[in-house]
Amino acid sequence: MKILVTVAEEVTVDDDFEIDGTRVDDRYLTYDLNEWDGYALEEAVQLSEAHDDVEVVTATIGPERVEETVRQALAKGADRAIRVWDDALAGEVLDPATKAHLLAAVAREEEPDLVLSGVQTGDDAFGATGVALAEQLDFAWAAVVNDLELDREAGVASVHRELEGGVEELTEVELPAVFTIQTGINEPRYASLRGIRQAQSKPLDAKSPSEFGLSVDDLPLSLSVASLYEPETESDVTLFEGDADETAAELAELLHDRGVSA
Repeated sequence: MKILVTVAEEVTVDDDFEIDGTRVDDRYLTYDLNEWDGYALEEAVQLSEAHDDVEVVTATIGPERVEETVRQALAKGADRAIRVWDDALAGEVLDPATKAHLLAAVAREEEPDLVLSGVQTGDDAFGATGVALAEQLDFAWAAVVNDLELDREAGVASVHRELEGGVEELTEVELPAVFTIQTGINEPRYASLRGIRQAQSKPLDAKSPSEFGLSVDDLPLSLSVASLYEPETESDVTLFEGDADETAAELAELLHDRGVSA
């Protein structure tokens, strides 16, 4: 059995930063494994530990820099990794449809029984890549999964989803399928020193879209950044200085003036 886990790199911007044109300067960016994908990876690894003969493969989209993040996934239990990139994609906004096209090409070659993806990424928060991938592959799917039980003999997975308005759904989905994994489904493990050492020798294949029969010109690149700016903020702060008795009296007077009463 093969489980394909889509892994994205999450970008965090420092509290103080500078904007360079339509992007934030690299000096103010920190890269890490996307939180939601960490839960998807842990679920895949747990399934591999619970069942015999299960291979966990990660697929990610990004330049060579991303390999440091991908090594985290390998250190946490993935068996091998695939990174897809073309320098022509640099500077482009990769929307869910574009990502789905690239990841679907990987999936068609790998022929997984199960694809796990994080519900969303912590930076762009599109939240549609997993479902778009299922549509590309014509796989069954379930989104926002917070519990998963696999019956390999029957070829089905029982999934639990917590939907809007407190509605809970328990359903069986036939494999192959794509599940988007919600945070809290498990407790992602830390990479052990042994795992980190082993990750350095695990296969990490860098491939271009053309190796999957895709042309960058044919990808549905539908989004672009027109401008980037930091919104102006306004605040009205009253700072009280002194001991507790003095500041409490001043605060009570301010609240009274603002119409707040007990």
